[in-house]
Amino acid sequence: MKIPKFVLSVLLVACLVMAIGLPAYAAKVIKIGVIGPMKFVQGKGHWNGALMAAEEINAKGGLWVGKKKMKIELVKADSNEFLSMTDATNAMELLLARHKVDFIVGGFRSEAVLAMQDIAMDYKKIFIGCGASIRELCNRVAKDYKRYKYWFRATPPNDMYLVKTCFIHLATVGGIMKKVLGIPKVKVAIVGEKAVWVEGMVAVTKKTLPKLGMELVGVWRPSQSATDVTAELSAVQRSGAHIVFTIFSASVGITFARQAGELKIPAAQVGINVEAQKDGFWEATQGMGNYVMTMNTYARGVETNELTPRFVNTYIKRFGETPTYTADTYAAIIYNLAPVIEEAGTLDADKIVAIMENREYVAPGGKIGYMKDAQGRHLHEIKWGPGYITTLGTQWQDGKLVAVWPNRWKPAKGVPEITYKGVVPYKIAPWVIKEYKK
Repeated sequence: MKIPKFVLSVLLVACLVMAIGLPAYAAKVIKIGVIGPMKFVQGKGHWNGALMAAEEINAKGGLWVGKKKMKIELVKADSNEFLSMTDATNAMELLLARHKVDFIVGGFRSEAVLAMQDIAMDYKKIFIGCGASIRELCNRVAKDYKRYKYWFRATPPNDMYLVKTCFIHLATVGGIMKKVLGIPKVKVAIVGEKAVWVEGMVAVTKKTLPKLGMELVGVWRPSQSATDVTAELSAVQRSGAHIVFTIFSASVGITFARQAGELKIPAAQVGINVEAQKDGFWEATQGMGNYVMTMNTYARGVETNELTPRFVNTYIKRFGETPTYTADTYAAIIYNLAPVIEEAGTLDADKIVAIMENREYVAPGGKIGYMKDAQGRHLHEIKWGPGYITTLGTQWQDGKLVAVWPNRWKPAKGVPEITYKGVVPYKIAPWVIKEYKK
């Protein structure tokens, strides 16, 4: 039987499509997977930041990839990583195997991100971390570059730099308390949630407190999801601590702050409390989180650089709240991934890695540059310190989250003092003053 010419033409096109695997159609968009604990503020930050970036890029018609423009398509993946490692790895596998994303941003809990990182490396896909701080994530790049070169950290600085910054905050508040309250030697209680990322911070804090002229009076490790910490707070009060050095990334940060405020524990809270970084903290603690201080990245009215106000104000207008550091998925896409894709003119991961690891760029949270280790090996680890990322120290003062550090910070001899526009003085809680001014 003679086959009509038009049928032959259709069959020929079909064969060609099958032979090339549909790349001409599949490559119409750049797929970015956004992975995080989406039912929690940390994952919401991941999604909101990425959404802002995608909307901004797409409003301009997309990115130039070679000679064509491609828009961004986001794929949301709820890792549920606070509650389930299996859910986290499954979410990453789905992004890569089913949705076939080109890039991934996000991740929060170090334990989960380590596992998710391996899956992304199996697929040779660039994974930009926007939440986990453990150093091993970047140490892997140096140890096995061929496998782990597709991993980059965007935020926060690693746990070593986080604790270094916290020690500066601790020393700053300790100095204020000594001066204002006449305390000869500041006593410190460490309270950190039970999580892998906290282990190293507790260990180094124990060693560092004596060097700061402070005395350690005890270590307490409540569950990351504890709903009652009155036992720990009672023990802290009995210890005579002047400062509680907090290390919280999960919901226990709300519980601890609320109950400490209710009991009027006469100790300042300094350190990391991720829940205290968000606007909803005041309501969640029913105002009992007043005077809590935490490391942070953003605060209303504070300008780390010229990019900060636009990002913070746009985010607030779009989502009704101040961005937390996990919203730096925005910066990871807008200021890092997007320009590198256009420079490379391709979505090829190896070519993008070669450009990305050797560039520096300014983002709303500070300047980003990537470090190498002592042997000159790439780490894909962000630099910390003057001229780069420093983060902020923020404090709740009567319903407002304000920045109190850096405020005339003198990081080293010969380095100018650092104060960002909008930073205000630290305040000691009235009940703490009353306790030690008897």
